[in-house]
Amino acid sequence: MQERHILGIDVGASGIKGAVVDIETGELLNERIRLETPTPSTPEAMAETFAELVRAHKWKGLVGCGFPSIVKHGIAYSAANIDKDWMGQNIIEVFSMASGCPVEVLNDADAAGLAEMRFGLGKGVDGVVLLITIGSGLGSALFIDGRLVPNTELGHIYLEGQKQVAEVYTSNNARKRENLSWEEWGQRFNEYLLHLERTFNPDLILLSGGASKRFDKYESFISTQIPVKPAQLLNAAGTIGAAVYAYQKFRKA
Repeated sequence: MQERHILGIDVGASGIKGAVVDIETGELLNERIRLETPTPSTPEAMAETFAELVRAHKWKGLVGCGFPSIVKHGIAYSAANIDKDWMGQNIIEVFSMASGCPVEVLNDADAAGLAEMRFGLGKGVDGVVLLITIGSGLGSALFIDGRLVPNTELGHIYLEGQKQVAEVYTSNNARKRENLSWEEWGQRFNEYLLHLERTFNPDLILLSGGASKRFDKYESFISTQIPVKPAQLLNAAGTIGAAVYAYQKFRKA
């Protein structure tokens, strides 16, 4: 493989997805392969699935990984939607040893944001851009004039009148768990977006993750003053951004 081709893997609470990415164009060079996230999602079990995904691509080079945790210097500092045994684990070491490949890792929502700011609707946008991933939880990526503010975790804020964090109230899992209609869920999600608008005064909010593909189902319930749009790269953003991040780290090394 050429140096500009990197395997990107998006680790989620329900699925682990990967594809080879051309980091100059953002193009996926193969159909993404998805494996189920093991239950329980312990480091040992997830490392085995990660390695299986690498083998499925017959990959031997650098791997970029978006991971559902606060990530600092390769260490997991949170485990809201994965097994608590991940707390304090060196993700890079766990996945590198299992796969036999060098791995670079960052927060999964940050990975999606990097892709969208490089190749999608965030490209060239100045000011404050927020990307929200809607899946098992709510992830977030915050950019100021194109620069990432890492590990924002805005799915863990509390909304007015709620005794639970926002992602428990208005993630895609919450919609499925409570069997909410798109109108009911859309109104909840709008509460969340209005709170973000009041708090951060962003210039643009982008939506990624599984529910971003169904934007037409809840767009009419969103009443923010600033634009809210589905990310151009949709659910592939995390895979692309993970590859881009790994390439950037490799170039700096």
